[in-house]
Amino acid sequence: MIYIGCDHGGYQLKLELMKYLDSNGFEYTDMGCDGEAVDYPDIAEKVCKKVLETEENKGILLCGTGIGISMAANKIKGIRAALCADWFSAKFTRLHNDANVICMGGRTTGAGSAVEMLDVFLHTEFEGGRHAVRINKIKKLED
Repeated sequence: MIYIGCDHGGYQLKLELMKYLDSNGFEYTDMGCDGEAVDYPDIAEKVCKKVLETEENKGILLCGTGIGISMAANKIKGIRAALCADWFSAKFTRLHNDANVICMGGRTTGAGSAVEMLDVFLHTEFEGGRHAVRINKIKKLED
């Protein structure tokens, strides 16, 4: 399952990404907002709690720059949220970092680039191996 959420700065981009999810048959839940002013930490918390319910879940978080919402998400134990601005970062954050949340900026990222990043993020599996050792070290930092 995919969970998507944004603050008001990411709302228009969220609509574009939901079109992509709909047209590609992805099952997802919209966790807000609906364009009204909200605080991004509240949305990050709602989405990330759902992401943590199963290992297969993924999250999409959007704010004006993607910075604030990614910072808030990464405060939640078990979340590996990556602020991405290009296809390469979106691919390798899954391959090497096993990110479970992708973050983007609604005011800094065009819809076409965002769709490309989301597509590669959702279709790339974690490589494991030497990268799993590093993920375990990240998990230890949470304790």
